[in-house]
Amino acid sequence: MAAASWYHRDISRVVAEELLARAGRDGSFLVRDSESVAGAYALCLLFQRHVHTYRILPDDEGLLSVQTIQGIQAQSFRTLPDLICAYQHPNNGLVTPLLYPVHWARRVPDEDSDGEDGRGGGHAASAVPATAGTWPSAPVASQTHIPQQLHQRLQEQVHSSPASDFMGFMAEYLNHHMQLDPEALRLGHPQLRHLSTALAMACQPLHSEIDFTLAGLETLARVFNAPASPCSPAREQGLLTSDPDLELLLHKISTVNHLLSSLEKKVLKSLQEKVSRHNLVLPSMVVGPPSSAKPLAVQSFEVKAGKSQRVVLLVDVESGTVAVTKRGSGSPEEVIPQDKILQLIKYQSVQSKVRLVWARESQKSLGRDFVFPSARKREAFCQLLQLMKIQHSNLDEPELISVYIGTWNMGSTPPPRSLASWLTSRGLGHTQDETTACIPHDIYVIGTQENSLGDREWVEFLRASLKTLMAIDYRVVALQCLWSIKIVVLVKPEHERRISHVHTSSVKTGIANTLGNKGAVGVSFLFNGTSFGFVNCHLTSGSEKTHRRNQNYSDILHSLVLGDKRLGGFDLTLRFTHLFWFGDLNYRLDMGMEDILAHVTKKEFQALLAVDQLNLEREKNKVFLRFSEGDISFPPTYRYERGSRDTYVWQKFKPRGVRINVPSWCDRILWKSHPETHVVCNSYGCTDDIVTSDHSPVFATFEVGVTSQFVPKEAPGSGPEALACIEWESIEVILKTTSRSKCYIEFHSYCLEEMQRSGENTFQNCDIPGFLKLGWSAKHLPVLNPILPDLEYLGDQHLLLSIKGVESCESYGECCVALRSMIGSTAQQFETFLFHRGEETGSMRGCMRVRVPTERCSTRERLYEWISFEEEEEDAEPVTDAPLRPKPPLQRLRSRPRSLPEATGYTNPAYFIFEGVP
Repeated sequence: MAAASWYHRDISRVVAEELLARAGRDGSFLVRDSESVAGAYALCLLFQRHVHTYRILPDDEGLLSVQTIQGIQAQSFRTLPDLICAYQHPNNGLVTPLLYPVHWARRVPDEDSDGEDGRGGGHAASAVPATAGTWPSAPVASQTHIPQQLHQRLQEQVHSSPASDFMGFMAEYLNHHMQLDPEALRLGHPQLRHLSTALAMACQPLHSEIDFTLAGLETLARVFNAPASPCSPAREQGLLTSDPDLELLLHKISTVNHLLSSLEKKVLKSLQEKVSRHNLVLPSMVVGPPSSAKPLAVQSFEVKAGKSQRVVLLVDVESGTVAVTKRGSGSPEEVIPQDKILQLIKYQSVQSKVRLVWARESQKSLGRDFVFPSARKREAFCQLLQLMKIQHSNLDEPELISVYIGTWNMGSTPPPRSLASWLTSRGLGHTQDETTACIPHDIYVIGTQENSLGDREWVEFLRASLKTLMAIDYRVVALQCLWSIKIVVLVKPEHERRISHVHTSSVKTGIANTLGNKGAVGVSFLFNGTSFGFVNCHLTSGSEKTHRRNQNYSDILHSLVLGDKRLGGFDLTLRFTHLFWFGDLNYRLDMGMEDILAHVTKKEFQALLAVDQLNLEREKNKVFLRFSEGDISFPPTYRYERGSRDTYVWQKFKPRGVRINVPSWCDRILWKSHPETHVVCNSYGCTDDIVTSDHSPVFATFEVGVTSQFVPKEAPGSGPEALACIEWESIEVILKTTSRSKCYIEFHSYCLEEMQRSGENTFQNCDIPGFLKLGWSAKHLPVLNPILPDLEYLGDQHLLLSIKGVESCESYGECCVALRSMIGSTAQQFETFLFHRGEETGSMRGCMRVRVPTERCSTRERLYEWISFEEEEEDAEPVTDAPLRPKPPLQRLRSRPRSLPEATGYTNPAYFIFEGVP
C-alpha cells in the first residue's frame, strides 16, 4: 500500500502544531493518532494562525466519520484516504477545506558513533490504515527485504543477547543480502557466500581479543606443564567457509576451547598434589551467610560541642539511647532515650553541624549544637537516629523506608564474584559512611545494561550477594528484561505483603525502534498507599547523538505502560508518588579530551558538569523536566580501561574507523516525586574497585516517606457523617498552543470516588501568538468531596488535573497539586507547571481551599518530620543550650542541577506578556 504523506502516526499535539506553524498556509493539514481514543485519529487543520483539531472516530461497523460543528450531517467513509479526499471540498463542517497536506519527514536511521547500536535498515514509511481501526502493520515489500517472520524470530531468539554489534550486521544481511544467497545456490555456488561475508565482518573484533586470550592461556598452560604443542589440535572437518578469515577464527576458537578444557584438569591436579604433600586443606569456595541478621553495634562519634569542648556521642540503636560523654571521661554526662529526642536540625550553611533537641524531666527542652569531623559523619549519625526511631516506633506499618538504586553497564562481561562495594554504596562521591554502609535497605532496585548473564542466574546472584552482606533473604518483586537490559526489584521479606499492583513494561528504541539493544524496562507497584515507578534505560550512544537520545527519552515516556490504567492519559512522570529513572543515558561531555582529563585530575567536576549534555538538555527543557539529581562529586564513569580505574580509553577501533569516546557521566540516577512528599538522597556515587567493564557501577540511596491504608478513629456510621470539601475560587491556565479550542478540566485522585469534570472555560484570550489563556470561575468548577474527611488522611493526598479540549477531548497538559498546604478555612494560592508527553506545555495557577470538619482535625508527627533543615544566621554567637524552635516548612527539593537557575513562577518569558510585563 502506498504511504500517505499527511499521516504522521503517533506524533504529539505539540509536534503537530509546530509542523503546521511551519507550513503557515490556511488549509494546511495532517492526521495523527488520537491520544484519547484507541483506534481513532485526530485531524489537525491550520486556519488564521490557529490549529483546529477534529476527532475521526470509527463506528461499530468500522466506518470513519469526523466530529464537526453541530448542524452538519456527518459523513461516513470506509478508508481514511476516502475521508480526506471528501473534505477537500468546501461547506463540509470544517473551518476551511483540506488544501495542503503537511508531509511527514522520514527519520534517518542511526548508527551509533561508537558502534554500540546495530546496523541495519531505517524507519519504514508510515502506511495509512486501510480501514477504520486498523493500525499500520508490517512495512511493505517495496520498502524493506526483511521477511516479517524472520524479523520476529530474530527478536525472540536474541531477546537476552548483549551482542548489539553482531545483531546490526545480521540485520544488514537480512535487509540487503539474504535474498542473494538462494540465487547463488541456484546458480551452483556451494556456500552461502553473503552470509559468510557478514559473519566474517561481524566477528572481526574477535581476532584481537582471541589472540590476546590465547597468548595468556598458552603461558598459563606451560606453567602447569601443558602439552608442548597446545596450538595444534585437530581441526574440525566438514565446515565449508568461503572466507579465510572466518576459517582462521574457527581454528583459534577451537584452540581456546582445547586449552580451557585441559587447563582446569591440570590446575586441579597440581593443587591436589600440593594438598597431599603439605597436608593442607582447600578453602571452601562459598562462605555461608550467617543464619540471622547481626544486631547493629554501638557507634561512637567524636564531635565538638560549643567553641572548644570535645565530647563523644554513643548511639545504641538496639537499646534506643544516645549517650553524651566528655572525652576522657569514663561515665556518660547524659543518656538520652529515643522517645525524649524531639528534633534534629541540620544546618545547611555548615554541612557538618547539627542541633539535637531533647526533653528533660524538668519539662524543659534542651538543644545542643554538635560539629562532626565531616558531613558524611553527620549524615551517618542522623541515619542511625532515624533507624533508632523507626525500630522503636511501635507502628504497625512503616512511614519511612530506604530505597537503593543501582545502575551498571556490564560491558557484556560476567560480574566479579563480589559486588559488596556497589551494594553497600562505597567508593567515590557522596558515599555511605562505614558505620551505616551495611544497614540493609527495604527495597533494592538493580538496573543493568549489556548484561550477558541469564535472567534467573542474575537474580539469584544478586539475592545471594545480599544474603551474604545483609543476612537477609530478599524476595523478588519483579524482573523485566529487554535483551541485555534488565531491572530487578527485591524487598525485605516483611514487606512482601505490602507490595501490590505490580506492573512491568519495556520499550525498544534500537534500529527503527524494533531492536531491543537500546530501550528501557520498567516496573511499578504500590507499597501500601504509595505508588512507585522505576525505569532502567540504555539510550543511543555517540557524542553527536544528543537529539536522538532526547527522542529515545520521549519514545520511552510515551510508550512505557506502567501504573494505574485509569491514569493512562497522564504524563508518565505524574502517575507515581515517586518515579526513579536511571541507566546508561549515554549523554557525553562537550569538551576536548585534554581539557577533560585535566579537570578530572584536579577533581574540577563543576567545570565538566557545565558542559554535560544531560544538564544542558535539561536546562533547555528538552528532557527530564522537573526531575532531581544528586550532586555529582565522583569522576566520569565511562570509558575506563577494563581491569583498571586509573586510565580512560577514549579511542575505540571499529571496522569503519576510529571512534572517540570522551570520559563522560553516562550512568545516571534521577527522580521525580509529587509535591510536598518526603524523599531525601543520602548517597550518590560510583565504585572504584569493580573493573570488569568499561563503565563503573553507580549507586544512590534514598529515604522515602510512605503512607498506609488510613483507618479513621471514628467508625463509619457511628454518628452524623461529616464531609470534607475541596472548593475552588478560580483557575487560570496559560497554554503553549496555536489552538483556540474551548477546554474543560478533569480532576483525578485516589481520595475521590470517581473522576470529576469542570464546565467549559469562562474566559479566553489568544491575542499573543502561540499562547492561549483560559480562565474558570468558581461557578464552573466542581466542589470535590473526598471519601474520608480526616486531616491526617487528606494531608497525604494529591489531585491530578488534566486540561482537555472540548472538540478533541485530548489533553493540553497535566499537573499535580498537593492538598496538604491547601487545608484551612481561607483560600490558598497555588501555582504549577503543565506537562504532556514529557514536554512543558504551560502553567496553571488559582485559589482553592480544603475544608476539614473540626472534629476530624487531629493529626500526629510523622517519623521523618522530626528532622528539619535550617540556615544558620551569619555572625550569630554559638549557643550551647536553647529551647525547641518551631519547625521550618518542608524543604523544597531541587528539580534541576545546581548549575542551573532555580525555577519559580512562570519561567517562560512569554507567560508574562499576559501580566503586562515587558
